[in-house]
Amino acid sequence: MAHYKPDLSCQNKFIPVNFSEQILPGTFEYALCYIVENKLDLTGFDAWYNNDKTGAAAYPPSVMLKIILLGYAHGLISSRRIAKACETNIHFMSVSGDVQPHYTSIAGFVAKMHEQIELLFTQVLMICDEENLIGHNMFAIDGGGPARCKIKSNASKEWSGTFEELGRKKAKLERASQRIIERRQAQDGLGEEEVAHDLKQKEKLDKSAKKITKFLATHQEKTGSKGKPVKSNITVPDSAKMTTSKGTIQGYNGIAANTSTRH
Repeated sequence: MAHYKPDLSCQNKFIPVNFSEQILPGTFEYALCYIVENKLDLTGFDAWYNNDKTGAAAYPPSVMLKIILLGYAHGLISSRRIAKACETNIHFMSVSGDVQPHYTSIAGFVAKMHEQIELLFTQVLMICDEENLIGHNMFAIDGGGPARCKIKSNASKEWSGTFEELGRKKAKLERASQRIIERRQAQDGLGEEEVAHDLKQKEKLDKSAKKITKFLATHQEKTGSKGKPVKSNITVPDSAKMTTSKGTIQGYNGIAANTSTRH
């Protein structure tokens, strides 16, 4: 019978750790630290902090960026999970210099610094271009054939329909709004909460009806290849309902484009 050494992967071990030795050249962690520390202009974050004379020291934006991007790269999109990794995972400890921000600090950084963070994406692309990491071919998704790529749009299926269907929806909304008025007139003794709820509901119905009215007045109905009306979407008129392996979505067909022309 074969005899192997025991698996001690679940065993705890106390050892001295040099954090700088944990970030090995050629790894994602190494590239992340190098780019954030040496290539990115992070001065845009400085204006947010005004604690040189009062208040506690802030977590450096470079550290926050590194642990957040490292977390996202490993599928950790929860601030709580990233904070936990900074306490237990040697790579997160090494990247952050053993800084262990609370999860609320991580969430707050992402929420409040989104404008400053957005500007870094252009810098990252420029760095990648300098390192010849970006090909100069224009490439898009192929939308032809039976396996066409269907991309979900930022539009609700609720607001799709032919002009006739949208007209019926508008009339239904208006009837529902009128019923709320009739209910209030018939029951003058309604409490304040019920009245407030009714008014809020009526306002929502009226707003939806006006949205449809405006769309019908400013757009022309589309027709298909057989001359039949095609469903339009009020929110994103260029999108359409389409069936996918995961159900019906409101979206677009991706179209293929590939050229070696340098842009």
